[in-house]
Amino acid sequence: MLRLLTAAKQPVNRRGTDRPRTHRSPPMPQSRPTRSFVRPLVASLALAFAATVANAAPAADVRALAQQEQQPLLDTLRDLVQIESGSKDIDGLNQIAARVAGQLKQLGGTVDILQTTDIYRLDDTPEKIGPAVQAVFKGTGSAKIMLIAHMDTVYLKGMLKDQPFRIDGDKAYGLGIADDKQGIATIIHTVALLQKLNFKDYGTLTVLINGDEEISSPGWRSTITRLAAEQDTVFSFEGSDANGTLRLATSGIGSAYLTVHGKSSHAGARPEGGVNALYELSHQVLQMKDLSKPEQGLKLNWTVSKSGTNRNVIPAEATAQADARALKVSDFNELEQALQDKIKNRLLPESKVDVKFEVRRPPLEANDASRRVAAHGKTIYQELGMSMNVAERATGGGTDAAFAALKTKGAVVEGMGLSGFGAHSNDAEYVQINSIVPRLYLTTRMIMDLSDGKVK
Repeated sequence: MLRLLTAAKQPVNRRGTDRPRTHRSPPMPQSRPTRSFVRPLVASLALAFAATVANAAPAADVRALAQQEQQPLLDTLRDLVQIESGSKDIDGLNQIAARVAGQLKQLGGTVDILQTTDIYRLDDTPEKIGPAVQAVFKGTGSAKIMLIAHMDTVYLKGMLKDQPFRIDGDKAYGLGIADDKQGIATIIHTVALLQKLNFKDYGTLTVLINGDEEISSPGWRSTITRLAAEQDTVFSFEGSDANGTLRLATSGIGSAYLTVHGKSSHAGARPEGGVNALYELSHQVLQMKDLSKPEQGLKLNWTVSKSGTNRNVIPAEATAQADARALKVSDFNELEQALQDKIKNRLLPESKVDVKFEVRRPPLEANDASRRVAAHGKTIYQELGMSMNVAERATGGGTDAAFAALKTKGAVVEGMGLSGFGAHSNDAEYVQINSIVPRLYLTTRMIMDLSDGKVK
């Protein structure tokens, strides 16, 4: 394009120059249409060149700033790892919430540490639920974007001494570093990068960091759903794999609880006087074993059972628990109804059978909006000379992204965090340091392009 523009400005040879004269044919009258065609062409080429330069400059700035932000992000990771924050460690969760809130406030957000009163109580929900940190950054545009992560871990207090923060080669190790303290750090430093770029073309940028994800988010699921319903795009910062895969679908997780009430009696002297709850439980479990539909991703597996108190007593009560997985919300609804229908068929009519079904986490299903956003992310990664996968079928466990997707019509993309490995392990959890710059670049560019209406 530079050569075309330069050529268009070359002076025409005139008499009196030192160039050799040549025989010329009589001048032909110039066609006006030719001139009218060339000028718009040159003008459009000039505009295209200017646009290319204008787009390249911000992209180069983002990449340079992302490189500068790598060490500060590692410093934040170190500080977060040093705060133990198990899902039931309220003191630790309050401490890390204050740390995260302080950093987001320094970046100019309107920040609140929230306490929940709307608790969806599951079988294992503790009495107290940890806080959440909400920060809102107001811009000058109209796009509404939300970034989510969680600050609780699966670890018990005191385990940090066995897995402190350390760097070994291209890996940063630490308790809870991959799941999900890297997600918090990536969000914080993406916001910091946007501030350094003085970019505020979004309408609102909302950050929500909850403290109960590892126990199925009983306290903050409704808040995530409510806030996400107002957004155009939600990015969830669970860690990614070594290839930086973005996930548009996650498995739903459910639990079934089967309880049988019978009647106790002496197992040797008068067994006929009892109602054997173990017999009835076995009957129920066996007739429910074929409710799975693997071809559509629906799985029900009975995994825990308990009955009886003494060898010589007919058991008066028996219980069982099952793990359920699904790829569609409707599959859980159908499964729950099937369980209720099954218990009507009893082996022992005198027994009483109850079943309770919990949706611990709904499945995340891919939609067209999510596909468009993820496809744009792939083009951004290509600017770095990198490829990226997009998974539209669930391959692992559930995440809070599913709660975000329940009522929104916008895009929900999971796996925006750093590449890592070893989540929930005692001594091998790490993130890959070489994924920091690409992920900061990706997230920042995605927010910028969504705000500027470039994602179609």
